[in-house]
Amino acid sequence: MVSVIMLTYNREKYIARSIEAILAQTYRQFEFVIVDNGSSDQSGTIADEYALKDLRIKVLHIEKSSIGHGRNIGIANATGEYIAFVDDDDVAAPDMLEFLDRLVQENHADIAICGAQKDVNGKILPHSMWDEYCIWSAEDAVTELLKRKRNNAGLPTKLIRRELFEQIPFKEDCKYEDIWICYKYMANANKVAAYGLPKYCFTRHESNNSSFTQNAGLWKAEQMREYMAAFRERTEYISAKLPELTGLVQYSEWSYMISMCDKIKTYDLKDCQGIFIELVRELRLKQEEFLMSPYIQNFEKKWMNKYVLQEG
Repeated sequence: MVSVIMLTYNREKYIARSIEAILAQTYRQFEFVIVDNGSSDQSGTIADEYALKDLRIKVLHIEKSSIGHGRNIGIANATGEYIAFVDDDDVAAPDMLEFLDRLVQENHADIAICGAQKDVNGKILPHSMWDEYCIWSAEDAVTELLKRKRNNAGLPTKLIRRELFEQIPFKEDCKYEDIWICYKYMANANKVAAYGLPKYCFTRHESNNSSFTQNAGLWKAEQMREYMAAFRERTEYISAKLPELTGLVQYSEWSYMISMCDKIKTYDLKDCQGIFIELVRELRLKQEEFLMSPYIQNFEKKWMNKYVLQEG
C-alpha cells in the first residue's frame, strides 16, 4: 500500500483543491495522512471535514514546528510500504500514484520519479519534464540530481520506499529540509525508476516556502547560509558514499557559490553583502580547481573573472 503525506500550514485557499486531487486518484488503495502544522486559519478544519467523508484520511494536529518535524510525524503515523509527499497548494494528476506505483513495481525500484509542471499566475509551464524512461543506479540518480535536469531535491513527484525514511529521517532544525536530505535517499537506493511525464503541478506564489528560488531578489542571508551549509554537507556525504562523484559534487558546490555571488551583485542584495565577501574569499582559495573542473560552464568562468579574480 501507498501512504500519501501532506503537511499543511495556513493554506485554506488551496488545501481543498489539493486534497480532492488525491481523493480522485485512479490508484485507490492508499492512506492519506494530513499533518496540520499548527495552522491559525481553517486549513486543519477543512482537512477534518474531508476525513469525515473518506476513511482513507487521517488528520493529525500538532503545534507549529519545522517542516522536517511535521514530515517525520507523518511518517511515524503512516503504514504504507511506499510513501509519497504532496504539498498543500499543489495538484496531482489523477493517475500520479498509479503511474509511480507502476514504475516501482515493474522495476522493483526503491524510488519512482515523474515529471512536473508549474502554475505561475494561471499559466501552466514546464517544471521538470523529459520524454525518456530511465532506470538509474544510486550513482546515476545522484548524478542527475546534481545536474538538475531530470532529478531535483523536491519530494513531490517521488514515491519512496518507507525503509529509506526510517534509515534517514528528516532534519528538523532547518527551514529547507529537502535540500538536506533528498540526495541521501538517492545515494542509498538500490534502483530508481524515472519517467518525466508530468503528473504533478506546483503552484507558484509569494508565500511558497521557497519563493526566493523563483525570484532571486527575495534571497536573504539566513536562507543563503542554510543552502551553503546544506551543500557543504552534501559534498562531504556524497564524496564518502559515492567517491566516483567527488569531482561533480564539489563542482556543484562551487557552482552554487559563484551563482550566489552573481545574484548578490545583480540584485543588490544588501542583506547578503557579508556573505559575498566570504564566498569570494573561499572561491579565491579554490579558483584553480574550480576553473580546471571539466564541468565548469563558460558563464561561470566569466563570473569568476568578474567577482573573484578581479577582487582585491
